[in-house]
Amino acid sequence: MNNNPRPGKCGQSESAIASLHPRTTQQGLNATGRWLALGALSLAQLMDVLDNTIVNIALPSAQHDLGFSNDYRQWIVTGYALAFGSLLLLGGRLSDLFGRRRMFLIGVIGFLVASVIGGAADGFMMLLLARVGQGAFAAMLAPAALSLVSVIFADNAEDRGRAFGVFGAVSGVGGALGLLLGGILTETLSWRWCLYVNLIFGAIALIGALMFVPRDDRQQRAPLDVPGAITATLGLVGIVYGLGSAASNGWSNFWTIGPVIAGLGLMIAFVVIERRVDNPMLPLHVVLDRTRGTAYLTLWITGMGMFAIFLFLTYYLQEILKFGPVMTGAAFLPMIGAVVISSIISGAVLFPRTGPRPLVPIGCVLAAVGMAMFTVIGATSSYAAHVLPALLVTGLGFGMIFSPVQNAATSGLRSHDAGVASAMVNTVQQIGGAIGIVVFNSLASAAVAAYLANHAAKASQPTTIIDATLAGDHLVFWTASGVFIAGGVLAALLFRSGAIPVLRSPEFAWGGSRAE
Repeated sequence: MNNNPRPGKCGQSESAIASLHPRTTQQGLNATGRWLALGALSLAQLMDVLDNTIVNIALPSAQHDLGFSNDYRQWIVTGYALAFGSLLLLGGRLSDLFGRRRMFLIGVIGFLVASVIGGAADGFMMLLLARVGQGAFAAMLAPAALSLVSVIFADNAEDRGRAFGVFGAVSGVGGALGLLLGGILTETLSWRWCLYVNLIFGAIALIGALMFVPRDDRQQRAPLDVPGAITATLGLVGIVYGLGSAASNGWSNFWTIGPVIAGLGLMIAFVVIERRVDNPMLPLHVVLDRTRGTAYLTLWITGMGMFAIFLFLTYYLQEILKFGPVMTGAAFLPMIGAVVISSIISGAVLFPRTGPRPLVPIGCVLAAVGMAMFTVIGATSSYAAHVLPALLVTGLGFGMIFSPVQNAATSGLRSHDAGVASAMVNTVQQIGGAIGIVVFNSLASAAVAAYLANHAAKASQPTTIIDATLAGDHLVFWTASGVFIAGGVLAALLFRSGAIPVLRSPEFAWGGSRAE
Protein backbone atom coordinates (compact mmCIF):
# COMPACT_ATOMS: atom_id res chain seq x y z
CA MET A 1 0.00 0.00 0.00
CA ASN A 2 1.32 3.40 -1.00
CA ASN A 3 1.21 5.82 1.94
CA ASN A 4 2.56 8.79 0.03
CA PRO A 5 0.05 11.62 -0.27
CA ARG A 6 -1.42 12.11 -3.71
CA PRO A 7 -0.45 15.33 -5.48
CA GLY A 8 -3.07 18.04 -5.62
CA LYS A 9 -3.35 21.15 -7.74
CA CYS A 10 -0.27 23.25 -8.38
CA GLY A 11 1.87 20.25 -7.37
CA GLN A 12 0.76 20.27 -3.74
CA SER A 13 -0.12 17.26 -1.66
CA GLU A 14 -3.57 16.86 -0.17
CA SER A 15 -2.05 17.39 3.27
CA ALA A 16 -0.67 20.69 2.05
CA ILE A 17 -4.06 21.78 0.76
CA ALA A 18 -5.63 20.84 4.07
CA SER A 19 -3.19 23.11 5.85
CA LEU A 20 -4.45 26.18 4.07
CA HIS A 21 -7.08 28.55 5.34
CA PRO A 22 -10.51 26.85 5.16
CA ARG A 23 -11.96 29.54 2.92
CA THR A 24 -9.04 29.21 0.51
CA THR A 25 -9.31 25.41 0.51
CA GLN A 26 -12.95 25.61 -0.44
CA GLN A 27 -12.05 27.76 -3.43
CA GLY A 28 -9.61 25.09 -4.58
CA LEU A 29 -6.59 27.37 -5.07
CA ASN A 30 -8.10 28.82 -8.23
CA ALA A 31 -6.88 31.86 -10.10
CA THR A 32 -9.62 34.10 -8.73
CA GLY A 33 -8.57 33.44 -5.14
CA ARG A 34 -4.94 34.33 -5.67
CA TRP A 35 -5.80 37.54 -7.55
CA LEU A 36 -8.22 38.62 -4.83
CA ALA A 37 -5.46 37.94 -2.32
CA LEU A 38 -3.15 40.14 -4.41
CA GLY A 39 -5.78 42.90 -4.30
CA ALA A 40 -5.83 42.85 -0.51
CA LEU A 41 -2.04 42.82 -0.25
CA SER A 42 -1.66 45.62 -2.79
CA LEU A 43 -4.22 47.78 -0.99
CA ALA A 44 -2.30 47.44 2.27
CA GLN A 45 0.92 48.30 0.42
CA LEU A 46 -0.80 51.37 -1.03
CA MET A 47 -1.84 52.45 2.46
CA ASP A 48 1.74 52.11 3.67
CA VAL A 49 3.41 53.92 0.75
CA LEU A 50 0.75 56.61 0.53
CA ASP A 51 1.18 57.47 4.21
CA ASN A 52 4.73 58.70 3.59
CA THR A 53 3.59 61.68 1.51
CA ILE A 54 0.03 62.26 2.66
CA VAL A 55 1.24 63.26 6.13
CA ASN A 56 3.78 65.66 4.63
CA ILE A 57 0.94 67.58 3.00
CA ALA A 58 -1.02 67.61 6.27
CA LEU A 59 1.93 68.58 8.46
CA PRO A 60 1.70 72.41 8.20
CA SER A 61 -1.98 72.31 9.19
CA ALA A 62 -1.29 69.85 12.02
CA GLN A 63 1.50 72.06 13.31
CA HIS A 64 -0.75 75.12 13.33
CA ASP A 65 -3.61 73.23 14.98
CA LEU A 66 -1.52 71.55 17.69
CA GLY A 67 0.83 74.48 18.20
CA PHE A 68 4.27 72.84 18.07
CA SER A 69 7.44 74.53 16.81
CA ASN A 70 9.38 74.04 13.58
CA ASP A 71 12.11 72.28 15.57
CA TYR A 72 9.64 69.52 16.45
CA ARG A 73 8.00 69.33 13.03
CA GLN A 74 10.65 67.15 11.40
CA TRP A 75 10.19 64.46 14.06
CA ILE A 76 6.69 63.67 12.80
CA VAL A 77 8.38 62.45 9.61
CA THR A 78 11.60 61.18 11.20
CA GLY A 79 9.78 59.24 13.94
CA TYR A 80 7.96 57.16 11.34
CA ALA A 81 11.10 56.62 9.26
CA LEU A 82 13.14 55.66 12.30
CA ALA A 83 10.71 52.99 13.50
CA PHE A 84 10.01 51.68 10.00
CA GLY A 85 13.60 51.53 8.77
CA SER A 86 15.08 50.02 11.92
CA LEU A 87 12.48 47.29 12.44
CA LEU A 88 12.09 46.05 8.87
CA LEU A 89 14.56 43.17 9.07
CA LEU A 90 13.11 42.01 12.37
CA GLY A 91 9.57 42.29 11.00
CA GLY A 92 10.52 40.27 7.94
CA ARG A 93 12.11 37.50 9.99
CA LEU A 94 9.16 37.36 12.38
CA SER A 95 6.87 36.77 9.40
CA ASP A 96 9.04 33.81 8.38
CA LEU A 97 9.03 32.37 11.91
CA PHE A 98 5.45 33.03 13.00
CA GLY A 99 3.58 33.16 9.70
CA ARG A 100 3.40 35.78 6.98
CA ARG A 101 -0.38 36.01 7.08
CA ARG A 102 -0.38 36.42 10.86
CA MET A 103 2.24 39.20 10.78
CA PHE A 104 0.42 40.89 7.92
CA LEU A 105 -2.83 40.97 9.89
CA ILE A 106 -1.06 42.23 13.03
CA GLY A 107 0.66 44.91 10.95
CA VAL A 108 -2.57 46.12 9.35
CA ILE A 109 -4.52 46.19 12.63
CA GLY A 110 -1.70 47.94 14.48
CA PHE A 111 -1.31 50.48 11.68
CA LEU A 112 -5.02 51.27 11.82
CA VAL A 113 -4.99 51.72 15.60
CA ALA A 114 -1.97 54.03 15.36
CA SER A 115 -3.70 56.01 12.59
CA VAL A 116 -6.78 56.55 14.76
CA ILE A 117 -4.61 57.71 17.67
CA GLY A 118 -2.75 60.10 15.37
CA GLY A 119 -5.94 61.49 13.90
CA ALA A 120 -7.30 62.15 17.41
CA ALA A 121 -4.02 63.65 18.70
CA ASP A 122 -4.39 66.64 21.00
CA GLY A 123 -0.69 67.49 21.11
CA PHE A 124 2.72 66.91 19.60
CA MET A 125 3.70 63.94 21.77
CA MET A 126 0.52 62.00 21.01
CA LEU A 127 0.96 62.58 17.28
CA LEU A 128 4.64 61.58 17.45
CA LEU A 129 3.88 58.34 19.31
CA ALA A 130 1.21 57.53 16.75
CA ARG A 131 3.65 58.05 13.89
CA VAL A 132 6.25 55.85 15.60
CA GLY A 133 3.54 53.21 16.03
CA GLN A 134 2.62 53.47 12.35
CA GLY A 135 6.26 52.95 11.40
CA ALA A 136 6.66 49.94 13.70
CA PHE A 137 3.56 48.16 12.40
CA ALA A 138 4.42 49.09 8.81
CA ALA A 139 7.69 47.24 9.37
CA MET A 140 5.59 44.12 9.98
CA LEU A 141 3.09 44.79 7.21
CA ALA A 142 5.38 45.67 4.29
CA PRO A 143 7.71 42.63 4.20
CA ALA A 144 4.83 40.26 4.98
CA ALA A 145 2.81 41.65 2.05
CA LEU A 146 5.67 41.41 -0.44
CA SER A 147 6.68 37.92 0.71
CA LEU A 148 3.08 36.73 0.43
CA VAL A 149 2.96 37.96 -3.17
CA SER A 150 6.25 36.16 -3.84
CA VAL A 151 5.04 32.87 -2.33
CA ILE A 152 1.48 32.94 -3.67
CA PHE A 153 2.71 33.45 -7.24
CA ALA A 154 5.88 31.38 -7.03
CA ASP A 155 4.77 28.54 -9.30
CA ASN A 156 3.93 30.39 -12.53
CA ALA A 157 6.26 32.83 -14.27
CA GLU A 158 3.56 34.69 -16.20
CA ASP A 159 1.23 35.07 -13.21
CA ARG A 160 4.18 36.10 -11.05
CA GLY A 161 5.13 38.75 -13.59
CA ARG A 162 1.58 40.11 -13.67
CA ALA A 163 1.37 40.11 -9.88
CA PHE A 164 4.62 42.03 -9.48
CA GLY A 165 3.50 44.38 -12.23
CA VAL A 166 0.48 45.29 -10.14
CA PHE A 167 2.42 45.40 -6.87
CA GLY A 168 5.22 47.44 -8.43
CA ALA A 169 2.70 49.91 -9.86
CA VAL A 170 1.18 50.37 -6.41
CA SER A 171 4.62 50.98 -4.91
CA GLY A 172 5.39 53.53 -7.60
CA VAL A 173 2.16 55.52 -7.53
CA GLY A 174 1.56 55.56 -3.78
CA GLY A 175 3.79 58.55 -3.08
CA ALA A 176 2.29 60.73 -5.80
CA LEU A 177 -1.24 59.66 -4.92
CA GLY A 178 -0.56 60.66 -1.32
CA LEU A 179 0.20 64.20 -2.45
CA LEU A 180 -3.13 64.45 -4.25
CA LEU A 181 -5.23 62.79 -1.56
CA GLY A 182 -3.48 64.72 1.20
CA GLY A 183 -4.22 68.01 -0.50
CA ILE A 184 -7.88 67.16 -1.04
CA LEU A 185 -8.45 65.94 2.51
CA THR A 186 -6.55 68.83 4.12
CA GLU A 187 -8.35 71.48 2.10
CA THR A 188 -11.86 70.01 2.23
CA LEU A 189 -12.00 68.28 5.62
CA SER A 190 -9.06 68.40 8.04
CA TRP A 191 -5.46 67.25 8.35
CA ARG A 192 -6.78 64.58 10.72
CA TRP A 193 -8.47 62.81 7.81
CA CYS A 194 -5.05 62.23 6.25
CA LEU A 195 -4.68 59.68 9.06
CA TYR A 196 -8.31 58.56 9.38
CA VAL A 197 -8.43 57.68 5.66
CA ASN A 198 -6.23 54.67 6.46
CA LEU A 199 -9.28 53.08 8.08
CA ILE A 200 -10.91 52.73 4.67
CA PHE A 201 -7.90 51.18 2.93
CA GLY A 202 -6.95 49.06 5.93
CA ALA A 203 -10.43 47.68 6.60
CA ILE A 204 -10.84 46.49 3.01
CA ALA A 205 -7.33 44.99 3.01
CA LEU A 206 -8.00 43.26 6.33
CA ILE A 207 -11.25 41.69 5.16
CA GLY A 208 -9.66 40.61 1.88
CA ALA A 209 -6.70 39.03 3.68
CA LEU A 210 -8.94 37.14 6.09
CA MET A 211 -10.97 35.77 3.20
CA PHE A 212 -8.39 35.00 0.54
CA VAL A 213 -4.84 34.88 1.92
CA PRO A 214 -3.94 31.31 3.02
CA ARG A 215 -2.67 30.42 6.46
CA ASP A 216 1.00 29.57 6.77
CA ASP A 217 1.49 28.80 10.46
CA ARG A 218 4.69 26.87 11.05
CA GLN A 219 4.49 23.68 13.10
CA GLN A 220 8.21 23.76 13.90
CA ARG A 221 9.71 27.20 14.48
CA ALA A 222 13.42 27.87 14.47
CA PRO A 223 14.56 30.02 17.40
CA LEU A 224 14.84 33.74 16.78
CA ASP A 225 18.40 35.00 16.32
CA VAL A 226 18.29 37.42 19.27
CA PRO A 227 21.87 38.78 18.98
CA GLY A 228 21.33 39.35 15.27
CA ALA A 229 17.97 40.99 15.86
CA ILE A 230 19.43 43.38 18.47
CA THR A 231 22.49 44.39 16.45
CA ALA A 232 20.54 44.80 13.19
CA THR A 233 17.79 46.88 14.81
CA LEU A 234 20.18 49.14 16.75
CA GLY A 235 22.47 49.44 13.72
CA LEU A 236 19.62 50.54 11.48
CA VAL A 237 18.39 52.93 14.19
CA GLY A 238 21.81 54.59 14.21
CA ILE A 239 22.04 54.86 10.43
CA VAL A 240 18.49 56.14 9.90
CA TYR A 241 18.69 58.55 12.86
CA GLY A 242 22.06 59.93 11.77
CA LEU A 243 20.98 60.44 8.18
CA GLY A 244 17.75 62.07 9.35
CA SER A 245 19.70 64.45 11.59
CA ALA A 246 22.01 65.46 8.75
CA ALA A 247 19.15 67.24 7.00
CA SER A 248 18.92 69.77 9.84
CA ASN A 249 22.31 69.54 11.59
CA GLY A 250 24.67 69.06 8.66
CA TRP A 251 27.21 66.34 7.95
CA SER A 252 29.83 67.58 10.41
CA ASN A 253 27.55 67.53 13.46
CA PHE A 254 28.23 64.86 16.10
CA TRP A 255 24.57 63.74 16.06
CA THR A 256 24.98 62.97 12.38
CA ILE A 257 28.41 61.34 12.29
CA GLY A 258 28.23 59.54 15.64
CA PRO A 259 25.02 57.55 15.08
CA VAL A 260 25.96 56.70 11.47
CA ILE A 261 29.40 55.37 12.47
CA ALA A 262 27.93 53.45 15.40
CA GLY A 263 25.21 52.06 13.15
CA LEU A 264 27.70 50.92 10.53
CA GLY A 265 29.80 49.26 13.25
CA LEU A 266 26.77 47.40 14.56
CA MET A 267 25.85 46.26 11.04
CA ILE A 268 29.37 44.87 10.60
CA ALA A 269 28.91 43.02 13.89
CA PHE A 270 25.55 41.80 12.59
CA VAL A 271 27.20 40.27 9.51
CA VAL A 272 29.78 38.54 11.70
CA ILE A 273 27.01 37.12 13.91
CA GLU A 274 25.01 35.92 10.91
CA ARG A 275 28.01 33.98 9.62
CA ARG A 276 28.28 32.03 12.89
CA VAL A 277 24.78 31.33 14.22
CA ASP A 278 22.77 28.26 13.25
CA ASN A 279 19.53 30.12 12.52
CA PRO A 280 20.52 33.58 11.28
CA MET A 281 17.97 36.38 11.11
CA LEU A 282 19.26 37.24 7.63
CA PRO A 283 20.80 34.19 5.95
CA LEU A 284 23.65 35.61 3.92
CA HIS A 285 22.72 33.55 0.87
CA VAL A 286 19.67 35.79 0.54
CA VAL A 287 21.80 38.84 -0.29
CA LEU A 288 24.88 37.14 -1.78
CA ASP A 289 22.93 35.53 -4.62
CA ARG A 290 23.86 37.44 -7.77
CA THR A 291 20.32 38.17 -8.95
CA ARG A 292 18.94 39.21 -5.57
CA GLY A 293 22.09 41.10 -4.59
CA THR A 294 21.96 43.11 -7.80
CA ALA A 295 18.30 43.82 -7.23
CA TYR A 296 18.98 45.14 -3.72
CA LEU A 297 21.87 47.29 -4.95
CA THR A 298 19.73 48.72 -7.74
CA LEU A 299 16.89 49.49 -5.34
CA TRP A 300 19.30 51.25 -2.98
CA ILE A 301 20.68 53.46 -5.74
CA THR A 302 17.38 54.25 -7.43
CA GLY A 303 15.81 54.86 -4.01
CA MET A 304 18.15 57.83 -3.68
CA GLY A 305 17.16 59.28 -7.04
CA MET A 306 13.43 58.86 -6.51
CA PHE A 307 13.23 61.49 -3.79
CA ALA A 308 14.42 64.23 -6.13
CA ILE A 309 11.16 64.28 -8.02
CA PHE A 310 8.77 63.94 -5.11
CA LEU A 311 10.51 66.43 -2.86
CA PHE A 312 12.01 69.11 -5.10
CA LEU A 313 9.40 69.08 -7.86
CA THR A 314 6.68 69.43 -5.23
CA TYR A 315 8.41 72.52 -3.84
CA TYR A 316 8.88 73.90 -7.36
CA LEU A 317 5.20 73.51 -8.22
CA GLN A 318 4.01 75.09 -4.99
CA GLU A 319 6.60 77.80 -4.37
CA ILE A 320 7.47 78.93 -7.90
CA LEU A 321 4.49 78.00 -10.08
CA LYS A 322 2.16 78.72 -7.11
CA PHE A 323 0.14 75.51 -7.36
CA GLY A 324 -2.10 74.70 -4.37
CA PRO A 325 -1.85 71.35 -2.58
CA VAL A 326 -4.65 69.75 -4.60
CA MET A 327 -3.36 71.09 -7.90
CA THR A 328 0.15 69.89 -7.02
CA GLY A 329 -1.14 66.40 -6.34
CA ALA A 330 -3.14 66.43 -9.57
CA ALA A 331 -0.03 67.46 -11.47
CA PHE A 332 1.52 64.08 -10.64
CA LEU A 333 -1.45 62.08 -12.01
CA PRO A 334 0.03 61.64 -15.51
CA MET A 335 3.15 60.18 -13.95
CA ILE A 336 0.97 57.77 -11.97
CA GLY A 337 -0.63 56.60 -15.19
CA ALA A 338 2.77 56.14 -16.82
CA VAL A 339 4.05 54.13 -13.85
CA VAL A 340 1.00 51.85 -13.90
CA ILE A 341 1.21 51.18 -17.64
CA SER A 342 4.96 50.65 -17.59
CA SER A 343 4.87 48.40 -14.50
CA ILE A 344 2.19 46.12 -15.90
CA ILE A 345 3.76 45.83 -19.35
CA SER A 346 7.30 45.30 -18.07
CA GLY A 347 6.21 42.99 -15.25
CA ALA A 348 3.50 40.94 -16.92
CA VAL A 349 4.52 40.85 -20.58
CA LEU A 350 8.28 41.33 -20.76
CA PHE A 351 9.82 40.11 -17.50
CA PRO A 352 8.77 36.42 -17.80
CA ARG A 353 10.52 36.33 -21.20
CA THR A 354 13.55 38.56 -20.72
CA GLY A 355 14.30 38.72 -16.98
CA PRO A 356 15.49 41.96 -15.37
CA ARG A 357 18.68 42.64 -17.34
CA PRO A 358 17.26 44.53 -20.34
CA LEU A 359 14.34 46.09 -18.48
CA VAL A 360 15.96 47.67 -15.43
CA PRO A 361 18.76 49.46 -17.34
CA ILE A 362 16.22 50.84 -19.83
CA GLY A 363 14.05 51.99 -16.93
CA CYS A 364 17.03 53.70 -15.30
CA VAL A 365 17.93 55.45 -18.57
CA LEU A 366 14.35 56.68 -18.98
CA ALA A 367 14.33 57.95 -15.39
CA ALA A 368 17.68 59.66 -15.98
CA VAL A 369 16.38 61.33 -19.16
CA GLY A 370 13.27 62.48 -17.30
CA MET A 371 15.38 63.99 -14.52
CA ALA A 372 17.57 65.75 -17.09
CA MET A 373 14.44 67.18 -18.72
CA PHE A 374 13.53 68.82 -15.40
CA THR A 375 16.73 70.88 -15.54
CA VAL A 376 15.13 73.27 -18.06
CA ILE A 377 12.28 74.35 -15.79
CA GLY A 378 12.29 78.01 -14.85
CA ALA A 379 10.24 80.70 -13.19
CA THR A 380 8.06 81.21 -16.29
CA SER A 381 7.88 77.59 -17.44
CA SER A 382 4.50 76.07 -18.20
CA TYR A 383 3.33 72.77 -16.78
CA ALA A 384 2.18 71.38 -20.13
CA ALA A 385 5.33 72.23 -22.08
CA HIS A 386 8.08 71.63 -19.53
CA VAL A 387 6.86 69.59 -16.54
CA LEU A 388 4.39 67.14 -18.08
CA PRO A 389 6.72 65.55 -20.68
CA ALA A 390 9.40 64.98 -18.04
CA LEU A 391 6.85 63.44 -15.67
CA LEU A 392 5.69 61.00 -18.34
CA VAL A 393 9.22 59.88 -19.24
CA THR A 394 10.18 59.53 -15.57
CA GLY A 395 7.03 57.56 -14.82
CA LEU A 396 7.72 55.11 -17.63
CA GLY A 397 11.22 54.63 -16.23
CA PHE A 398 10.02 54.09 -12.66
CA GLY A 399 7.58 51.42 -13.81
CA MET A 400 10.33 49.51 -15.58
CA ILE A 401 12.45 49.61 -12.42
CA PHE A 402 10.05 48.79 -9.59
CA SER A 403 8.21 45.76 -10.91
CA PRO A 404 11.17 43.79 -12.34
CA VAL A 405 13.49 44.60 -9.42
CA GLN A 406 10.95 43.60 -6.75
CA ASN A 407 10.35 40.37 -8.64
CA ALA A 408 14.06 39.63 -8.94
CA ALA A 409 14.75 40.54 -5.29
CA THR A 410 12.35 37.84 -4.06
CA SER A 411 13.07 35.16 -6.65
CA GLY A 412 14.58 31.71 -6.14
CA LEU A 413 13.94 31.61 -2.39
CA ARG A 414 12.71 28.92 -0.09
CA SER A 415 9.45 29.83 1.55
CA HIS A 416 10.95 30.32 5.01
CA ASP A 417 13.30 33.06 3.73
CA ALA A 418 10.69 35.04 1.77
CA GLY A 419 9.87 37.42 4.62
CA VAL A 420 13.39 38.57 5.40
CA ALA A 421 14.21 38.86 1.68
CA SER A 422 11.15 41.07 1.24
CA ALA A 423 12.21 43.12 4.25
CA MET A 424 15.53 43.76 2.52
CA VAL A 425 13.64 45.33 -0.40
CA ASN A 426 12.09 47.91 1.90
CA THR A 427 15.24 48.36 3.98
CA VAL A 428 17.52 49.25 1.07
CA GLN A 429 14.89 51.61 -0.34
CA GLN A 430 14.50 53.28 3.06
CA ILE A 431 18.25 53.73 3.53
CA GLY A 432 18.66 54.88 -0.06
CA GLY A 433 15.86 57.40 0.33
CA ALA A 434 17.34 58.74 3.56
CA ILE A 435 20.72 59.19 1.89
CA GLY A 436 19.06 60.82 -1.12
CA ILE A 437 17.21 63.36 1.02
CA VAL A 438 20.38 64.36 2.88
CA VAL A 439 22.61 64.56 -0.20
CA PHE A 440 20.08 66.44 -2.33
CA ASN A 441 19.25 68.90 0.44
CA SER A 442 22.96 69.54 0.98
CA LEU A 443 23.58 70.05 -2.73
CA ALA A 444 20.59 72.35 -3.12
CA SER A 445 21.57 74.44 -0.09
CA ALA A 446 25.13 74.79 -1.34
CA ALA A 447 23.98 75.79 -4.82
CA VAL A 448 21.54 78.37 -3.47
CA ALA A 449 24.21 79.85 -1.19
CA ALA A 450 26.75 80.01 -4.02
CA TYR A 451 24.27 81.70 -6.36
CA LEU A 452 23.33 84.31 -3.77
CA ALA A 453 27.00 84.95 -2.99
CA ASN A 454 27.70 85.53 -6.69
CA HIS A 455 24.75 87.94 -6.91
CA ALA A 456 25.18 89.61 -3.52
CA ALA A 457 24.07 93.02 -4.78
CA LYS A 458 20.63 91.66 -5.68
CA ALA A 459 20.43 88.83 -3.13
CA SER A 460 17.36 90.23 -1.38
CA GLN A 461 15.29 90.64 -4.54
CA PRO A 462 12.51 88.06 -5.05
CA THR A 463 13.63 87.23 -8.60
CA THR A 464 17.17 86.53 -7.40
CA ILE A 465 15.88 84.24 -4.66
CA ILE A 466 13.79 82.35 -7.21
CA ASP A 467 16.76 82.02 -9.55
CA ALA A 468 18.89 80.77 -6.65
CA THR A 469 16.25 78.18 -5.78
CA LEU A 470 16.12 77.05 -9.39
CA ALA A 471 19.91 76.72 -9.44
CA GLY A 472 19.62 74.34 -6.50
CA ASP A 473 16.80 72.42 -8.16
CA HIS A 474 18.72 72.04 -11.41
CA LEU A 475 21.78 70.70 -9.61
CA VAL A 476 19.61 68.18 -7.77
CA PHE A 477 17.94 66.97 -10.97
CA TRP A 478 21.28 66.62 -12.77
CA THR A 479 22.65 64.67 -9.82
CA ALA A 480 19.57 62.43 -9.71
CA SER A 481 19.99 61.80 -13.43
CA GLY A 482 23.55 60.65 -12.77
CA VAL A 483 22.35 58.42 -9.95
CA PHE A 484 19.91 56.65 -12.26
CA ILE A 485 22.59 56.25 -14.93
CA ALA A 486 24.84 54.62 -12.31
CA GLY A 487 22.00 52.30 -11.32
CA GLY A 488 21.40 51.37 -14.94
CA VAL A 489 25.08 50.61 -15.60
CA LEU A 490 25.31 48.37 -12.52
CA ALA A 491 22.10 46.58 -13.45
CA ALA A 492 23.34 45.96 -17.00
CA LEU A 493 26.67 44.62 -15.75
CA LEU A 494 25.52 42.52 -12.81
CA PHE A 495 22.14 41.03 -13.74
CA ARG A 496 22.30 37.76 -15.64
CA SER A 497 20.77 37.55 -19.09
CA GLY A 498 17.60 35.59 -19.67
CA ALA A 499 14.44 34.84 -17.75
CA ILE A 500 14.61 33.91 -14.08
CA PRO A 501 13.63 30.24 -13.72
CA VAL A 502 10.51 29.44 -11.74
CA LEU A 503 10.94 26.85 -9.00
CA ARG A 504 7.95 24.58 -9.29
CA SER A 505 8.49 22.34 -6.28
CA PRO A 506 5.56 22.05 -3.85
CA GLU A 507 7.34 24.33 -1.42
CA PHE A 508 6.85 27.21 -3.85
CA ALA A 509 3.19 26.55 -4.64
CA TRP A 510 0.56 28.96 -3.48
CA GLY A 511 0.39 28.97 0.30
CA GLY A 512 3.32 26.56 0.71
CA SER A 513 3.31 22.81 0.85
CA ARG A 514 3.26 22.52 4.59
CA ALA A 515 1.82 24.24 7.60
CA GLU A 516 4.35 26.96 8.25
